Amino acid sequence: MRILISNDDGYFSPGIKLLAERLGELSQVTIVAPERDRSGASNSLTLDRPLVVRETAKDVFSVNGTPTDCVHIAVTGLLDFVPDMIVSGINDGANMGEDTIYSGTVAAAMEGFLLGIPAIALSLAKKGGNQYETAATIARELVSRFQRAPIQQPALLNVNVPNIAYTELSGIETTRLGRRHKAEPVLKLRTPRGETAYWIGPAGLAQDAGPGTDFFAVEHGRVSITPLQVDLTFPGQLAVVKEWLAK
Repeated sequence: MRILISNDDGYFSPGIKLLAERLGELSQVTIVAPERDRSGASNSLTLDRPLVVRETAKDVFSVNGTPTDCVHIAVTGLLDFVPDMIVSGINDGANMGEDTIYSGTVAAAMEGFLLGIPAIALSLAKKGGNQYETAATIARELVSRFQRAPIQQPALLNVNVPNIAYTELSGIETTRLGRRHKAEPVLKLRTPRGETAYWIGPAGLAQDAGPGTDFFAVEHGRVSITPLQVDLTFPGQLAVVKEWLAK
């Protein structure tokens, strides 16, 4: 089995290094990741300039682009093989609820999914957390399970791991995405040149966080696994819009 590993925190991040070590115990791994932190890059694809790829170590490549760029380049031109799986992470911080829309970690996995490759986005659900070993162990277990019994449909899994020791986990739960309150207000700043600048605030607290959601599972010490889809069509409004156009 051959696994492509990426992230949005950069090829040098502790999470991606540990992830590669643990998954390397099961398969051949290759890292293709941004040269710097690209958190919040979402699914952006660089189309206005060429991208530079540098091999920083054996089977480790940095790209001066986004997480989506990294996976796209790896699969469509850089590598001489098609990976059997994409694993993105380990992200420094949760990717739950609406986080998945903005997340570069999820976007890297999603790009693999769009290219027809099973993909996992893996996050340690606490910014600045220290239990990367727990998340890496979960990743190894999931990949091992996939090797034994592949999911029979195209799969894009968003995985959030509580920032606790592996022995303290309460289990693994299949969840849906929760919802947050609106984000915190932006911080208004004055630059040395007298210009007004705005610093975007953190995501808000969870609003829809009841049983069955990713927020609830993590809060109760369980690993959250949410299957994602890419189709943004709103089926419930197809008839509404069709009727509106007929007026």
